[in-house]
Amino acid sequence: MTLKIGHIALENSLFVAPMAGVTDRPFRMLCRELGAGYAVSEMVTSRKELWGTLKTSRRANHEGEPGPISVQIAGTDAAMMSEAAQYNIERGAQIIDINMGCPAKKVCNKWAGSALMRDEPLALEIAEAVVRAAEPHGVPVTLKMRTGWSEDQRNAVTLARRFEAAGVQMLTVHGRTREQGYKGRAEYDTISAVKAAVRIPVVANGDISSPEKARDVLAATGADAVMVGRAAQGRPWIFREIAHFLATGTHLAPPLVAEVRRLMLEHLQQHYALYGDYSGVRTARKHIGWYVKALPGGEAFRGEMNLIEDCDAQLRAVAGFFDTLAGRMDRIPPASADALEAPDEQSADALA
Repeated sequence: MTLKIGHIALENSLFVAPMAGVTDRPFRMLCRELGAGYAVSEMVTSRKELWGTLKTSRRANHEGEPGPISVQIAGTDAAMMSEAAQYNIERGAQIIDINMGCPAKKVCNKWAGSALMRDEPLALEIAEAVVRAAEPHGVPVTLKMRTGWSEDQRNAVTLARRFEAAGVQMLTVHGRTREQGYKGRAEYDTISAVKAAVRIPVVANGDISSPEKARDVLAATGADAVMVGRAAQGRPWIFREIAHFLATGTHLAPPLVAEVRRLMLEHLQQHYALYGDYSGVRTARKHIGWYVKALPGGEAFRGEMNLIEDCDAQLRAVAGFFDTLAGRMDRIPPASADALEAPDEQSADALA
């Protein structure tokens, strides 16, 4: 059965999480190429005075991106969020996603992101306002949230029912409270309870780091889809690995070193094109670091990479690293069990 967000049919039930500073257009397109059926943009502010900034314009750049185009917006004022929805729809957004899941202090201190879960009337007012803005355009509204603010304030089920009644057409639930941040283990009982409480699609998010984990979370929660965040950093082929495992029960062979070399170089070129030479070479470092971290010689190469300040030199260095690696092995080593169970803690501006 095809998963739909409103009237929009998706390719599959494997989603890329919105992560600030990570899931830009080049990364989203790479994940889609490697098996993800849906990707949500980085968070775009509802503050009108910031829409013209370079940072926001890059986040709102969807040139050449396959649909559906989903834009995540964040803010604390219903009227501003309504206006932000309208603004992004006029610029090509086909789905609007409301951020009530970000735990970052710089977001929550302004009562945006997951902080909104502490103010249920305001959270509902925002959802209603965004739906009203999007409905005339035939644009469905989705929402991403956490299980609650804290251990003793888990209100995801209550809010889920209210969001559904307000017209939200899909919910994504990260299996942690805002208090947890990205620490500890995600729990899936609350996601299961949300799924049982509503009729709209529910997406499970949090610690989905392997094909087996995706299978187990889908079975445990009854969710309609899974959203992968940190585990796709440096391993964007995880989506095709999950898809193959869910379809066959067997593991797909790890990618060839030559394929990863090609994917990386194409990714970097798209990255430079979006950010320009000065910012591009610097912001690409994190992606390169994630790719090579677990590879032989990867740690030393990460150190060298941080000293390179020229895009062409960076490309040559990456190509050379993988050429050397190809002389030692045909395929990328599979991720270790420890890496799968304990992905790196994400930076403070991550949204997954």
